[in-house]
Amino acid sequence: MSVNDRGTKKWTAMMMPEHEEMIRQLWAEQEYKEKPILDEQKQFEINSKLQLALSNDLTVEIEYYSHDLHDFQKIKGKLLIVDNLARVLQFDDEDSTVIALDEVMEVTVD
Repeated sequence: MSVNDRGTKKWTAMMMPEHEEMIRQLWAEQEYKEKPILDEQKQFEINSKLQLALSNDLTVEIEYYSHDLHDFQKIKGKLLIVDNLARVLQFDDEDSTVIALDEVMEVTVD
């Protein structure tokens, strides 16, 4: 019997709030995605696209892994800084969004 079957959900009305929270947390953890490990060729491709976008002031769409959400996120905009020493990139937006280079999974240049 899996945690996601109707049998467990059917009995949540009679459970204590602490147990309900534990079950919700267990369901959420099952949906977590793991960050893949990129090979050197993919990392080189990502760095090349980032440098191209930065030097030509192009818009990029970046897919990155969020450790807080355990899922992939996307952000689109223009780059302000690509700092290979600190391993971060910063967007030229109102929030000055910063993303760790190690979290970047894919870069698309417009």
